[in-house]
Amino acid sequence: MSSGPEYTYVEQPFIDQLVSMGWKWTTGNLDFPSVTGRESFREVLLLDDLRKALRRINLDDNGNPWLNDARIATAVSAVERISAPKLMEANQLATEVLLKGVPVEGLEGWDGGRTRTVSFFDWNHPENNTFRAINQFQVEEPGGQTHKHIIPDLVLFVNGIPLVVVECKSPYLTDPLAEGIEQLQRYANQRYWVDGNEGCERLFHTNQFMVTTCFEQARVGTIGALAHHFMEWKDTAPVPKKEVAAALGKEGLSRQETLVAGMLRPESLLDIVRHFILFKIDNGKTIKVVTRYQQYRAVLSAVDRLQTGKTRSADGEQDRRGGIIWHTQGSGKSLTMVFLVRKMRTNTTLRKFKVVVVTDRKDLQKQLADTAELSGETVKIAKRIISLKEMLSEKGPGLVFAM
Repeated sequence: MSSGPEYTYVEQPFIDQLVSMGWKWTTGNLDFPSVTGRESFREVLLLDDLRKALRRINLDDNGNPWLNDARIATAVSAVERISAPKLMEANQLATEVLLKGVPVEGLEGWDGGRTRTVSFFDWNHPENNTFRAINQFQVEEPGGQTHKHIIPDLVLFVNGIPLVVVECKSPYLTDPLAEGIEQLQRYANQRYWVDGNEGCERLFHTNQFMVTTCFEQARVGTIGALAHHFMEWKDTAPVPKKEVAAALGKEGLSRQETLVAGMLRPESLLDIVRHFILFKIDNGKTIKVVTRYQQYRAVLSAVDRLQTGKTRSADGEQDRRGGIIWHTQGSGKSLTMVFLVRKMRTNTTLRKFKVVVVTDRKDLQKQLADTAELSGETVKIAKRIISLKEMLSEKGPGLVFAM
């Protein structure tokens, strides 16, 4: 069992808060991988959790499980055997698999036996997934006879798939967050200034983001991120801060408690993974981007306004479904728009909205088109600037972005 200020003041409170939000908690054992549901320390998936979840969340038209062992093995293999020369490429492939699912052979007599898609998560019913936090999760580094290991403080799994890695540091260190970031980079073999391989990249094939924390301060970043790319998460939306603090029996929240409540609540984590993470090209290099807290909060508010705002006829004066999201230069306007459209496209009441982007510069038009394309979004960006009159002539509900 871990001990000392790192565990007492950082790791254990992190775990306790996760448990209070519905996470299961398992403590790893450095001698017996079976304690964490694995046959060896080389494994990074919790196969029992994964197989059970696949069977549970993939149902036929009558609401019954239909996957047999062979189809489940096909789905598991798609995640387990991700192969690419570099971690970023492997992560991008794995993320696409997790978001889109895996095609498997259909059933005779069900819709003509056509191919079906196996989903890894129940996006719409968070309670139907298994959220498990494991502290002291030991993983063997590749390299044969050396038997070196990495032991992240916390690994967070959804349906047996590792999505988040957390490194906790004692608040008494001189620069705990910097030490935590470097350790995460070492675990993922992302310390570019170090010769040779280290860590275990396989643990990070399905990773969506990483967290370093010393309780009073916490930062979140993605694979490939340098220290200055790790950002604070300063809000608990959609749950108000006062409500989160009251549930924890406190008057105020630390940055760690705010990040846990804002990003790692089960429904929020699934939402972020599904709608608020994308890959983009920056100076010829692929980078992974996770939403900032203000972008996430803005999109949640916009979707709520679109769904609950009164129409002109209901309000008596004006349509209350619109609004303004104010951005400073370079703060991520294009990303916020793409995140919003992605979330709308999975919402049954909003997916049919036409989306019109009005810009006054061709470089902004190209920037948004590139961002939408790299996010995997099937949004068609207009190739010309259109007038408001043209937009209003279109039939059906619509949403206008002005840059």
